[in-house]
Amino acid sequence: MTKITGVHHIAVFPTADKYTETVDFYTKLLGFPIKDSWGDEDTPCLMVSCGDNSCMEIIPSETAHGADGPLVHVAFWCGDGLDEIVEDVRRAGYTVRVEPQDLELCGKPIRNAFFYGPLGEEIELFWVK
Repeated sequence: MTKITGVHHIAVFPTADKYTETVDFYTKLLGFPIKDSWGDEDTPCLMVSCGDNSCMEIIPSETAHGADGPLVHVAFWCGDGLDEIVEDVRRAGYTVRVEPQDLELCGKPIRNAFFYGPLGEEIELFWVK
């Protein structure tokens, strides 16, 4: 049985000059509704719904991401097994970039962690508590 229950979000970090175009592309052209927003006028952040309980996170970046491109990470839904998954990843020899942490996002308590997969891809585990 899998400990992951789906994709929570895919994060893209457009440069500041591409932020509005990126938001318009996903919200106006593709019709993704805005699910949550946070930040401020200088650093607006959006979570847009992809229609299947997954989202796209759009956060402006000061610099281009070079060879990594604008796709920053993929976040998977999980539950209270988040810490166990992180330990499994660590035991398998993969690098944990951000240890499990409790945060508040858009007024909701969450727990998340970040690690790298075998291709160097960044993966986030995301649990809305």
